[in-house]
Amino acid sequence: MNTLDQVLETASQLPYEQQEMPIEILQNRLHESRRAKMAEDAQQTLADFNAGKFQRQSAQEVILALRQS
Repeated sequence: MNTLDQVLETASQLPYEQQEMPIEILQNRLHESRRAKMAEDAQQTLADFNAGKFQRQSAQEVILALRQS
């Protein structure tokens, strides 16, 4: 039996009221992890922009480029 199966089996043995708790905890951790990754990506993008790796563009130019891709 692999670890995931063990976790699921253990969770299924919890009282019904407590079975949602691990789901909520995992969802919260996943959301926090996504937020941290987005913040990291944003910081890297800003650093790249400040280093001159991107050129300034108007919103219309960006929209046009996205539509053409």
